[in-house]
Amino acid sequence: MGSFEGERGSWRLVAGPAWRLLGIALLLLLVGACGQERKLQLGDPAPDFSAVDQHGNRISMAELAGRPVVLRFWSVDCKYCRADTPVFNDYYRRYQDQGLMIIYVSRNEDQAMVQRFIADLEIEFPVIIDRDGLIAEKYRVKLDPQAIFIDPQNRLTAAVLGGVGEAELERLIGGYLQ
Repeated sequence: MGSFEGERGSWRLVAGPAWRLLGIALLLLLVGACGQERKLQLGDPAPDFSAVDQHGNRISMAELAGRPVVLRFWSVDCKYCRADTPVFNDYYRRYQDQGLMIIYVSRNEDQAMVQRFIADLEIEFPVIIDRDGLIAEKYRVKLDPQAIFIDPQNRLTAAVLGGVGEAELERLIGGYLQ
């Protein structure tokens, strides 16, 4: 056990090796328990959020239940985003009447730059700016581009880091479309 050792009128605790190890283990346990969130997994419910798109419309995941949804986290300087946005545009145009919803989620971007990206690539589906990063945090997105696929039962079905092609869209979400 530790002992007290005097130092000119002040006292400090000097713990033995066993107590030091126990203290370190307890500290690591507390830090791990406080800082560790449950990871999202396939099949989990999609975290809800509410945001305003480029047209001023409010979008909420809860209101999209019953529809297949693709959340695309992106940035204006992303080469993959520029390359595959026409694929997302085409897929959305073909299947929006069958319930498909594609939402681009821009992380910490300047609104003017986002508007130029939307205009340059003629994006028709909703685009939202996640200024405070709360949507990305809910979905545990740390890198972009990343596409999160959500089925009509509001469950996470896939997450794709990087570019997305039409064959991949068809494989991951086409079964929910007629």
